[in-house]
Amino acid sequence: MGGPNDTPDQDAGGEQADERPGAVRAAVRAPEIAYHPDRRPVVRRGPADPVKALMHRHRDLCERAVDPLEIAAGLEAHGLTDRTAARYRHRDVFSLAEELYARVPGTGRPATRAPGPQPDPADEARAGWTLPALLPGAACLATAGALRATEGVLGGGARLAVTAAGAVLVLLGLRLALRGGPLRVPDGTGGVTLYVCWLLGYVVYGDDLLAQVISGGPDGHWTAAPAPLLGLALALAPAAWCAHLFAVHARRRLAGSHGLSDFGAGARPLLFGVLTLFLCALTGLLLLADLGHPGAGGPLAGPAALGALLFLARLLAVHGFPEPAATALAAACAVEVAAPFLVLAGRLPGLGLLARPVDAVVVAAGPGGVPVLACGIAAFGLLVHASVTLTRASAHATA
Repeated sequence: MGGPNDTPDQDAGGEQADERPGAVRAAVRAPEIAYHPDRRPVVRRGPADPVKALMHRHRDLCERAVDPLEIAAGLEAHGLTDRTAARYRHRDVFSLAEELYARVPGTGRPATRAPGPQPDPADEARAGWTLPALLPGAACLATAGALRATEGVLGGGARLAVTAAGAVLVLLGLRLALRGGPLRVPDGTGGVTLYVCWLLGYVVYGDDLLAQVISGGPDGHWTAAPAPLLGLALALAPAAWCAHLFAVHARRRLAGSHGLSDFGAGARPLLFGVLTLFLCALTGLLLLADLGHPGAGGPLAGPAALGALLFLARLLAVHGFPEPAATALAAACAVEVAAPFLVLAGRLPGLGLLARPVDAVVVAAGPGGVPVLACGIAAFGLLVHASVTLTRASAHATA
């Protein structure tokens, strides 16, 4: 008798068991709350301190920095901008650098000075490089004076010996002046000696050489123009002071800036102003040197363009950009070397077209137009490059 009633009893028993609220929910919802990987709850994870990762990534930079400005310059060199700084909850790179400087203990931080008057290291440094910067001009001036005083007294061999001795003194003074001070470049980044020697040699002999080549020579005796070389040698001291002013004022603008674009907007007029100041000093010295050698100086545009080129090239090398400086010097040398060779090549049958560009420049501006064109275009290219690179904070990290 249990047959027909077994199923209802079991159903009834089951239904009674299922009518319990907990049991019903467990039976109905158990498949739905089973674990499914695609239904994992979304959890947004991110660093509570976004600066911490940046701090670990640039820990060496932060430890070596002696002030927040060096950290800001280093961050900019690694590609961080003011817009990027917003990801780290800062308005610009400078405020981000200040936090990193405060949070990372540094090994290169300056020690606290004892109270009382302290000697200004800047004054001692200026005294250390000002005198060497005057040596090349003084040696060149002394050599020119000796040659002028002994004119008609010494023979050709003796005058050549005096000239050689003066050139050695000028080179030694130049080497000493460039080993320290505002015009000193990092080791291994100043290998442009050959270019500079050629450019200085051309400013003395190049115009007469080109004139002789165009007129059918060369005849073998080139007339020297010592006045431009004297003016350029005397201009080394103003160049050092202008480089010093640029570094000091750029550092001050960096300290007072509130962003990378703010610093760039202030540093660009500073660069143009320093270059203008140097050109004014150079022009005055070239005029004075020309007065001491009347009739032997020639046009001033070529030496002035060369002075601007050398100043900008050295300024870029000092601040860590020697490659564009060397490229510009090499380009100017290439143009000056090519000018007489194109004229000579134009004498060959069927190659007269090669000499036409040089002939056109000489007809328009004389032989001095070639160095004006070569050095002027190279200097302009360096000025454009410097207005971009020297207005970055990273160019003045250790200025």
